[in-house]
Amino acid sequence: MSIKRTLLSTAVGFGFATTIASMASAEEITIATVNNADMITMQELAPAWEEATGNTINWVVLEENVLRQRTTQDIATGGGSFDIMFIGAYETPIWGANGWLTPLNDFADDADYDLEDVFQLVRNGLSADGNLYALPLYSETSFTFYRTDVFEAAGIEMPSEQITYTEFAELAAAVHDPDNGMYGTCQRGKAGWGENMAFVGTVANAFGARWFDEDWNPQLDSPEWNAAVTYYVDLMLDSGPPGASANGHNENRALFKDGKCATWVDATSAAGDVRNPETSSVADKTDFVKAPMQATAKGTGWFWSWALAIPASSKKVDAAKSFLKWSTSKEYFELVGETKGWVAVPSGTRQSVEEDARRVEAAPFAPAVVEAILSVDPADATLLPTPYTGVQFVAIPEFQGIGNYVGQQVAAALAGQSTVEEALANSQDFAVREMTKAGYIK
Repeated sequence: MSIKRTLLSTAVGFGFATTIASMASAEEITIATVNNADMITMQELAPAWEEATGNTINWVVLEENVLRQRTTQDIATGGGSFDIMFIGAYETPIWGANGWLTPLNDFADDADYDLEDVFQLVRNGLSADGNLYALPLYSETSFTFYRTDVFEAAGIEMPSEQITYTEFAELAAAVHDPDNGMYGTCQRGKAGWGENMAFVGTVANAFGARWFDEDWNPQLDSPEWNAAVTYYVDLMLDSGPPGASANGHNENRALFKDGKCATWVDATSAAGDVRNPETSSVADKTDFVKAPMQATAKGTGWFWSWALAIPASSKKVDAAKSFLKWSTSKEYFELVGETKGWVAVPSGTRQSVEEDARRVEAAPFAPAVVEAILSVDPADATLLPTPYTGVQFVAIPEFQGIGNYVGQQVAAALAGQSTVEEALANSQDFAVREMTKAGYIK
């Protein structure tokens, strides 16, 4: 059977068949999405849904920082530019509580969809006030990717237990060989609360730092933040690629898959792509261990879900819900497995998918990924107590602006445009102003 017929038969089998006559009422929905691998796969497979329903999709594909800027502006103003948005575990509860998203509680009563199959941690992260506001495509924590062949050639063994960031820097330096095109490590440097600060935030947690104390006073000029950011800058200058301040997740993923990086601490969701021989030159030369710790192991692996939500401003809710049901269903995950390979199936979302024998055979690392995700506790992610939840982000509306500003300051320090001390002093001043303006502190 051709791929096209396979796609269509799967869509029809899941109840999306329509007659040609009914297509007169077909809708065009607009979807804003990030340019990550799993979303690109969804675009390739989506014609099955379009053909089965008669609806069409206008894809707006954006780089991560731009996506966040565009969707935030549109949702806050009720602009109505999008019928579906890819958003995450930070935006969903906040926007849902503000009434900006369409509740999706009816999916709990849909036996075909089987919402209970989605891990509870993931469902909770996409809910607010008892209402579900987004359906997940994949969920992730972070861990360490490393090149087994590079370590073996250097006579170095990566410990299976969680190492410290001090030890990690020593390992990265030992395998750093830029003259031969091998960088010891590739880490996010592109400014953004969801880009460089996703990694830097977990490093800060490991070093015992926190964004705010128990009274919401910013802590960005603390010794712990200084130690964490100094470590990060030194690590990248000593063992990273040139121009690292321009590299985000996708750039580093490409570098790693092309065999240019010996280590990379990033999203578990990238494991299937890195271990896929169809897309990666290092598929059989990569293994994984926990993200490093330092003063504490708390908050050293982040928690995130990329999920689909429907803005309350959409006038095409029925068509949008139809697409959400198709694109996050068990059947969709099976469709990815059958057409792209089971190693490429979006990870960390559905228990039945992660336990499927085909998935486990193709991706033997999958159980470890699920265990790592489910071990994350966003309510207890720092060494010292805090008033907030979140690992690599703080679950308050003000964090987006603060996190982006701090990301810019950290990127400037990495690029040599300022010192770490200047970057953190500027960040502290900005955070104090924003938290005072918002009424958290006097």
